[in-house]
Amino acid sequence: MTAWTFIALALGLVALVGGAELLVKGAATVATRLGIAPVVIGLTVVAFGTSAPELFVSVGASVSGNTDMSLGNVVGSNIFNVLFILGVSATVGGLVVTQRLIRIDIPVMIVVSGAVFVLALNNLIGRVEGIFLFLALLVYTVWLIRNARKDTKKVMDEYSESIEELEDQIIERPFWVLILLIIGGLAALVLGSNLLVNSATDIAESLGVSDLVIGLTVVAAGTSLPELATSVLAAIRGQRDIAVGNVVGSNIFNLLGVLGLSGFLSSGGIPVTDEALRLDLPVMIVSAFVLIPICWNGFMIKRWEGFLLMAYYLAYVAYLIFRANDSDATEFMSTAALIVVPLTLITFGVTGFQGWRRHRATLANDGTRNLV
Repeated sequence: MTAWTFIALALGLVALVGGAELLVKGAATVATRLGIAPVVIGLTVVAFGTSAPELFVSVGASVSGNTDMSLGNVVGSNIFNVLFILGVSATVGGLVVTQRLIRIDIPVMIVVSGAVFVLALNNLIGRVEGIFLFLALLVYTVWLIRNARKDTKKVMDEYSESIEELEDQIIERPFWVLILLIIGGLAALVLGSNLLVNSATDIAESLGVSDLVIGLTVVAAGTSLPELATSVLAAIRGQRDIAVGNVVGSNIFNLLGVLGLSGFLSSGGIPVTDEALRLDLPVMIVSAFVLIPICWNGFMIKRWEGFLLMAYYLAYVAYLIFRANDSDATEFMSTAALIVVPLTLITFGVTGFQGWRRHRATLANDGTRNLV
């Protein structure tokens, strides 16, 4: 660990923030020009683009034989995306969630997460599973784009105010300039993420942290920093569909694209430990599933819910660190989790059910008024 390690850390942060600004600005404007909802842009261009670091890190680790790092990066990134990124973004002022995300994209993320868990039950994600996951990504992407084109007029009406705001800002720029903004933003995000991950890994290794913990925490969080910068910046700029859609789309891309390619390119496949099946993969699935009741409660992620999501992520990381050091605190945390987690899920379930009932009642009242 040298002085360059800390310089690279600072440069990586600067590149991430600047790249996120370019990417959000360019993608949002391209969306309005093409009549595509920002949520769809968040689920495709922005989500896949900001997942490029996960792709490079996991595939590189898989090819080089460090498969633990490859799996840990994907699973850890998805947990970080939902619990920490959405948590931080929500604390900025709450995140508005569209019905489309609740009805389609979040359930897709849950199904994909469950499918990966089933494929991993034999303790291996091999080449056949990798091809299956990657083909599923292609099908999902094609369906997403075709579905977006059908709703062009509806999208233009729904986002008319956002379109007018963007027109006042940068809509007059030539289309090729907007494309350059997106490409430049993606390049800065990838460069910044690589600098940050490499420097953070050097620091972690100098402190004696294991490779498994590095993969699930430092590398996973580092490669997810583009999503963090993009989602938080999008929330601040008011592009809240991009903030939520970016996370959901990134998680789907991580599981189908990143894990799929990593499994296919690895000569022996990606081994899945029993510990990952008992803890990390279930945490990833529960994190995805809990978004349904949260989002049904008023079609938004409120500030207090954001703080709670962040608290759970910090507790998860603390557990990983204590477990790696064989600390007695892991037993206490496991016991506490058996009490706190079910209570939290029940709370989210009740509030989500109440929000769903209010939504149904509103639809029924609107229908009655239209008949009158």
